[in-house]
Amino acid sequence: MTIRVHNTLSGKKEEFTPLEGKKVRMYVCGITAYDLSHLGHARAAVVFDVIYRYFKTRGYEVTYVRNFTDIDDKIIKRANELGISTAELSEKYIDEYHDDMDALGLLRPDFEPKATENIDNMISMIEKLFENGYAYKAGDDVLYSVKKFNGYGKLSGKNIDDLRSGARVCVDEKKEDPLDFVLWKGKKPGEPFWRSPWGDGRPGWHIECSAMSGAILGETIDIHGGGRDLVFPHHENEIAQSEAANKKPFVNYWIHNGFVNIDQEKMSKSLGNFFTIRDIREKYHPEVVRLFLLTNHYRSPIDFTEKNLRDAEEAVRRLYDTLGRLIESAKGDGKADSDDGNRKELLNAAADFTAGFTEAMDDDFNTAMALGKLFDFVHAVNRFLDRPGDLSAEDIEALKEAQRRIEEATSVFGILQKDPNVYFEEIKSLKLSETEIDPLEIERLIAERTEARANKDFAAADRIRDDLAEMGVILEDSPSGTMWKLK
Repeated sequence: MTIRVHNTLSGKKEEFTPLEGKKVRMYVCGITAYDLSHLGHARAAVVFDVIYRYFKTRGYEVTYVRNFTDIDDKIIKRANELGISTAELSEKYIDEYHDDMDALGLLRPDFEPKATENIDNMISMIEKLFENGYAYKAGDDVLYSVKKFNGYGKLSGKNIDDLRSGARVCVDEKKEDPLDFVLWKGKKPGEPFWRSPWGDGRPGWHIECSAMSGAILGETIDIHGGGRDLVFPHHENEIAQSEAANKKPFVNYWIHNGFVNIDQEKMSKSLGNFFTIRDIREKYHPEVVRLFLLTNHYRSPIDFTEKNLRDAEEAVRRLYDTLGRLIESAKGDGKADSDDGNRKELLNAAADFTAGFTEAMDDDFNTAMALGKLFDFVHAVNRFLDRPGDLSAEDIEALKEAQRRIEEATSVFGILQKDPNVYFEEIKSLKLSETEIDPLEIERLIAERTEARANKDFAAADRIRDDLAEMGVILEDSPSGTMWKLK
């Protein structure tokens, strides 16, 4: 099968054909490093991490680049407020970003360029724009002449005349056209600066990504991605700069993820519904956050609510319960009689799952549909394991195959990456941070209940279960033992 992607440039799904064989050149806009990253950053990061993983699973050789903007108006303002250098501030929040992304289980991109390390590349691109007639000096700044680029607005679908009318409200008198944007900002007191042919200063935001992607991936790349909010003006301006400088197409496929809403309202600091990744990590396991972010198609908005996170938590628990049962099944002696009918049904379900999962992911990385296929298969696995009687050697081999297929699929999503016992211990620690319940006391009572059940004192076992329930503790018995969680 062939992977199909929704290309923002054409507004439709297209068959994915790389520029060169099975090699994929992918650039994704990263953060502006001046504060802790929020849930919107997490969604973009997880979406493109999954795309990266899936391409590799399908046999593509991917070069993945995600940049850091480490010089910008917001960075300068924040650094001045704190009385530190922009370099110190940006390094701090790049480290914080890596801490969050590592916790969420993201694979590091192949390259993570910083804007300040690519100033020479930006200057070279601006020089090309001067040579080709698209750049002009305006006071201490250098601007891009939008009216000279045929096709401005082709990514966002915006009408250039409408844009020009709206821009006249706050037009800069130095601009030849209200839509012209800054390529190089002249030096201002108290700001970092670099030498250039047009005077001391620093790059504009848009030129940074054009220069960094070109320097690492080449003048034309396969995929450029980012959040939907970057379509205009950032990505529109990247196209204008890159294609005017290099005189060739910039990107073949544009991919944009949707917004994160908080209780059906757009996440915003002004509304007080703004969540950092660090906030969320204090309450929810990173794999729960990952699964939640994949429950909707990446192009659709996703609603962050306590219920949706709890549902995701329950879904991850079901997956780990099943993985635990599969691991336990492999320890059997396999001496029971073979049951060809039930085993064939399981193997057919496994084949259907792999085919359905691939079909869903090939269709514009439809993680919501792929998750549905995964849980259908998990249900089939548990139905097989719930049969009375012991397992034959052939049954155990079939279950090992089921485990392999589940782990192969979940590795694309970046979940089920731990031993089940480790995961449940980590979940337990998170829950205990929200309560004053003593975990040692819970474990003691569970041990008493286990002993009571072994002695067939079921009344005592039920009484302990009821006592724990009043404390808000739910018990879950499985072949590998008794697990507990808080309501």
